[in-house]
Amino acid sequence: MTNQPTFPPGGTWFNSLKKSFTDVPIDTANDNAIPTTDFLEAAESLTTLFDLLGSIAFTPVKNDMLGNIKKVRDRQLLSPANSSTIQSLVRSELAQKKHTATEGLLWLVRGLTFTSLALRHSLSNPTSELSHSFRTAYTSTLKPHHSFLVKPIFSAAMSATPYKKDFYAKMGEDEEKVRVDMGVWLDALEERAGVLRGFMEREGRW
Repeated sequence: MTNQPTFPPGGTWFNSLKKSFTDVPIDTANDNAIPTTDFLEAAESLTTLFDLLGSIAFTPVKNDMLGNIKKVRDRQLLSPANSSTIQSLVRSELAQKKHTATEGLLWLVRGLTFTSLALRHSLSNPTSELSHSFRTAYTSTLKPHHSFLVKPIFSAAMSATPYKKDFYAKMGEDEEKVRVDMGVWLDALEERAGVLRGFMEREGRW
């Protein structure tokens, strides 16, 4: 895996992100439209979290998410005029009877939901180890959609998480600040993933 992210003294991993989900706007006056570039950059930044987990077992998880980001970005580059928001990108692609990026987005949102559920479970259950939080999240998000060939790969990653105290220490020197920053970031991630889950359920079908 790549080198672990660095952050300024007194800061946290969340300060190291190129783009945070807290910086991704939702246009409530325009059917909760989410800007494509901002959203993809925030999702890409999130994948550095898997480096902090410190096991090569998470490489397939990270690469899967990056692959889905690429599918959406490729569509954006192909048709920029119709891809300013995630929603317009999907509508434009489906109107052309294509669905590569839409399918990529579907899996990306599942991956983001998995990550947010795992971290929220960890944050809300102080005595629960990461392995339990990640397994619980995997079971309710990605696992039902994975083939019997993929499930063992992801299941292995869920069991390869570090001890919770070690993981939080990698995210920042002050654990309380890590928890506060994580909560703010998770609130933003959950809201944006929720908007896109609802949109995909309504319109992201092919």
